[in-house]
Amino acid sequence: MSELHPTPPTPEAEPMPLADLVAPIRAAGLLASEPEADGVTVRGLADDSRRVRTGDLFGAISADAAGGRDGHDFVPAALAAGAGAAIVRDDYDLPEADASAPEPLGKGERLPSAVLVRATDTRAALAEAAAAFYRRPADSLALLGITGTNGKTTTAILLHGLLSRLGETAGLIGTVENRIGAERYATAFTTPEAVGLQSLLAAMRDREVTHVAMEVSSHGLALDRVRTLRFRAAVFTNLTHDHLDFHGSAEAYASAKRRLFDGLRADAVAVVNRDDAAHADMTRNTRARVVTYGTDRQSHVRVEVLENAVAGLLLRLDGQERRFRLAGRFNALNLAAAYAVARDLGYAAGETLDALAEAEGVPGRFQTLRSEDGVLGVVDYAHTPDALDNVLSTAREIVPEGGRLWAVFGCGGDRDRAKRPEMAGIASRLADRVVVTSDNPRTEDPAAILRDIATGLSQPADQIVDRAEAIAHAAREAAPGDVIVVAGKGHETYQIVGAERRDFDDRVHLARALHHRTAEAA
Repeated sequence: MSELHPTPPTPEAEPMPLADLVAPIRAAGLLASEPEADGVTVRGLADDSRRVRTGDLFGAISADAAGGRDGHDFVPAALAAGAGAAIVRDDYDLPEADASAPEPLGKGERLPSAVLVRATDTRAALAEAAAAFYRRPADSLALLGITGTNGKTTTAILLHGLLSRLGETAGLIGTVENRIGAERYATAFTTPEAVGLQSLLAAMRDREVTHVAMEVSSHGLALDRVRTLRFRAAVFTNLTHDHLDFHGSAEAYASAKRRLFDGLRADAVAVVNRDDAAHADMTRNTRARVVTYGTDRQSHVRVEVLENAVAGLLLRLDGQERRFRLAGRFNALNLAAAYAVARDLGYAAGETLDALAEAEGVPGRFQTLRSEDGVLGVVDYAHTPDALDNVLSTAREIVPEGGRLWAVFGCGGDRDRAKRPEMAGIASRLADRVVVTSDNPRTEDPAAILRDIATGLSQPADQIVDRAEAIAHAAREAAPGDVIVVAGKGHETYQIVGAERRDFDDRVHLARALHHRTAEAA
């Protein structure tokens, strides 16, 4: 595997008249008033005033439902840094002290004259401008979008690997990392903001990528990050309890997901999980062809689990038996989704199955570690009720006779509190031993989060605020034959405590704890 680069390459982008960027905003009905754009040239785009360069167009993104600073607070800083224009909401005015060029900005600096592009929706307007500035890179790519509460990351990585093995130059955009062909790049968002997303797609186009497997989050849909993109295929994995702190209700969450399918063209395909009750709702307004997958007999692509073991799955997929390296019953549906997309793209059944059979596990998704004396550790990203249910149910199947199943988990701070007791109830029902600990407490009191979780417990549980100690405790107390599931963080290499982002990797801590138990025994 190649080195993980901190940032993706910068695509080639020629300076463009501001008028050419205002045009698509106007065409989309987002322009509140006509700006004086004549003679202004845009050399780049930015949605962060700290990254503004001379000649940039700055997009003042309004604060979203999750809070955060309003980009309009930073318009003066962006102009002082050299931005030649800014997209702002219709009622925005520069602070009085900064309203004219002669007024000092501080330290002898003066605010240059700049054009304000007034829009009815600054996020949507910036997305239109970004697509135009990078010359609509998505139009040169086959975009394969994956949305759903759980399974997006695995399905996207499976598709990227599958297409690569089938001879395509594929791109990947998602939670764990971004990829351009075989090159890997760090990521900050599941679905990047519009400027970063269009820049990344342009870099892929410039490097002759043909297909892009892309996680499309509910945030990305609700916040217009994927506006202007035309998807060749869209996958729906499932819909369960998550992100209600952002969307406000389950109905709003589902509506955000549905936007991906509402926007599909007639020549696209919607690939949906028939096993999930929401599958028909997702496609009720779509113009695309609909292909279903699942364990249901009426699925267009049916998958049956013949064997679920630590070493992988034996499946009957679309009528053919194959052994796959991925473990976990839930991965049968992810494999079926990737298969269904590839078949719709025109690849033969046999070559698609052969390529999928070579796929290795996804980092932090049912990733296994083992002690020398027979304790199996599983690290998984499961941080929603449904995902925790799935991972513990799958783990239960591989616990040997006489062994016990351990669940070590927590819930994030400053996020949906309703799922805390629900996840506790799931852990109590499926695990023999439960250890409740911190996830990313953020600005909440970690002990208070544990108390919220404990209200849903139906069996005694160990409550240990320190996540490293909680993992070590489970490893010390486990017996040979036990299975320890550490859920919630998966691939993440940090823990957010207060405003601090600390180094923390469940895989490292669990491996160390499993090693120590055998070292101490020796």
